[in-house]
Amino acid sequence: MTVIQGPRVDTEEEILSLYRAHLSKGRATLAELFGSHMEVESSGAWLTTSDGERFLNAGGYGVFIMGARHPIVMEEVERQLRTHPTATRILLEPTVARAAEALVSVMPEGLDRVHFALSGAEAVETGLKLARAGGHRRTVSMRGGYHGKTLGALSTTAKEVYQAPFRPLLPDVQHLPFGDAEALEAELRAHPGEVCVILEPVQGEGGVIIPPKGYLKRVEELVRAYDGFLVLDEVQTGFGRLGEWWGADTEGVVPDVLLTGKALGGGVLPVSAAVATRQAFRPFDKDPYVHTATFSGQPLLMAAVQGAIRAVKEERLVSRSMDLGAMLLSRVSDIAHRNIPGQLVDVRGQGLLIGVELVEAGLAGELLIELFNHGVVANHSMIGSSVVRFTPPATLTDSDVNFFLESFDKATRDLISGSATMPEGGN
Repeated sequence: MTVIQGPRVDTEEEILSLYRAHLSKGRATLAELFGSHMEVESSGAWLTTSDGERFLNAGGYGVFIMGARHPIVMEEVERQLRTHPTATRILLEPTVARAAEALVSVMPEGLDRVHFALSGAEAVETGLKLARAGGHRRTVSMRGGYHGKTLGALSTTAKEVYQAPFRPLLPDVQHLPFGDAEALEAELRAHPGEVCVILEPVQGEGGVIIPPKGYLKRVEELVRAYDGFLVLDEVQTGFGRLGEWWGADTEGVVPDVLLTGKALGGGVLPVSAAVATRQAFRPFDKDPYVHTATFSGQPLLMAAVQGAIRAVKEERLVSRSMDLGAMLLSRVSDIAHRNIPGQLVDVRGQGLLIGVELVEAGLAGELLIELFNHGVVANHSMIGSSVVRFTPPATLTDSDVNFFLESFDKATRDLISGSATMPEGGN
């Protein structure tokens, strides 16, 4: 007799135990700080836990510019899943070609060669390898910048605690102050024709650090003047997050390589890309096997890319990000200055990348817990640890916005009253 069992019911205690046994004890401890909730479902701006609680997702590290499970993205992915999800990478395959075409269509002019990958760090590695293949063996990145944790990307991520266990890293990597064009010029002048510069238009993990107006354009001018190579890391800032398709667009910059990821998979699948000029991409054009990955450009991922670009275009999410972000920044700033003036350093942002900087990292952690207590998920900043970071979807409804602002108001009032407790759940 065959017994048909129903679906397994996971409990928080069982999953915590599995985390400790097979994944990370640290991650299990972090989960306990947030009440050991277990997320099991997501839709739009909302996620649902196993006990039925709902939370507004204003975090996700920039992945969810169109929310979770956007219908256009899901339609493309489900169609591809039913027909041809994984390719041989030997024959021609149409979805990768169409995805590259779609991505190039929203890029700054001149960026028309694409290498697809999975993670942002892989895209960074691609950019660094293109620079080195072109003869640029010295690298400059910016203090407070974050580019990932694979060895090459980690070499450009100037955070001691992340680098120390893995040294020696790449040689000839310098870290300069973000926003200091004079320091950059001195380095480029000392090594003409040798330097790759990699930076973010706005430093996300650094704590939503916005450079002086005109800085990005000046960086481009200096790189060109000294025959350098410019990699713009837009893994978090791109795809409409800043109220433009790319941070590069805010100052009319065209780098040698622009990196994208996170939102590129439409909040459904992990995809990243390095998009280069024809000249910068020449080493990869000459030999298709010099830089490869098994799952680069796989059809299922490429369907997600096409769906994501369609969704942003058809729903005008770039302009929505600019308008919604300006309103939220103003309202968040008003609430924070009213409720926690003594604990607040600054509120700053661009588009839907908003940071609230507190006087110490511990307070930022407490605010994250209070937000969670009131039904909102946000992120800390891995380098600017005193900054709580909001990266909400551009698809927020009016009721979503009201919920977010009311929750932020309650969370900041509870923070000042010193009542931070273990989370009980959202609304």
